[in-house]
Amino acid sequence: MFSRTSTSRSTSACSGELDALRQKLAEVDAVLIGAGAGLSAAAGFAYSGERFRRYFGDFAAQYHFADMYAGGFYPYGSLEEYWAYWSRYIWINRYMDAPKPVYSRLYDLVKDKDYFVLTTNVDHCFQKAGFDKARLFYTQGDYGLFQCSGPCHPDTYDNRDAVRAMLEAQGWRIGADGALTLPEGTVPRRRIPGALVPRCPRCGRPMSMNLRADATFVEDAGWHAAARRYEAFLRQCRGKKVLYWELGVGMNTPGIIKYNFWQRVWKDRRAFYACINLDEAYCPPELAARSACIKGDIGAVLEQL
Repeated sequence: MFSRTSTSRSTSACSGELDALRQKLAEVDAVLIGAGAGLSAAAGFAYSGERFRRYFGDFAAQYHFADMYAGGFYPYGSLEEYWAYWSRYIWINRYMDAPKPVYSRLYDLVKDKDYFVLTTNVDHCFQKAGFDKARLFYTQGDYGLFQCSGPCHPDTYDNRDAVRAMLEAQGWRIGADGALTLPEGTVPRRRIPGALVPRCPRCGRPMSMNLRADATFVEDAGWHAAARRYEAFLRQCRGKKVLYWELGVGMNTPGIIKYNFWQRVWKDRRAFYACINLDEAYCPPELAARSACIKGDIGAVLEQL
């Protein structure tokens, strides 16, 4: 369908891309946002560096991994230690606010449009920024949900209270704003009491995260309802001018957003494709005349828009 040569542009090379995107935002009938991990990274949700050391320095010193992703896959010797790690991971990436107002800036740009969000992110940032829950499809799960690890049934469970109890058992304090801190001079415990290990209310197996990591991922009733709303939005867009706007999407699962958007724009001559990415912003040359590919910090670009 597309040639192997991609078209890539940057803000420094072609500031006209910003003007083209700004114009399309003003004139289109609908906007479909496709969001990947780069959007949350731009909002300050870094998974390595100082933020990692602040919350996981004890685990890093013990096991020598250098980022949260590696720690999430580490084969801990007990569920008590596994959930000590994951309770911190969940809280700071789901229940704490992003450090930078990137999501709220994006919301301000689309809130008066007919919009929908298709995202592989699992951190709930869209809803916290004011996006309508009925206009969101989290395809890969949610840090805020547990499921049976079997799974023996297709339901999911809110985990905020359970995670909070795990953190407090490790010695962490949670402020009114959700901020996670330690009393001065204390070191957190790297285990939780066995009684706090979450277990399935039906079969008794340990719970797991509702994340699409393998074939055990549960697509619950909420997931299917969101999928139906997404399909309804696409049907309503037929015959309209639509902006397919990709933000921070990499190549881990390109079929969900990137290739999907390219194909839709290629088939619909009224559609327009936009991509903002810190490292790679590109599209097939067949779409070049109906695209704006901007290489740069997403937060800075949204502020300019």
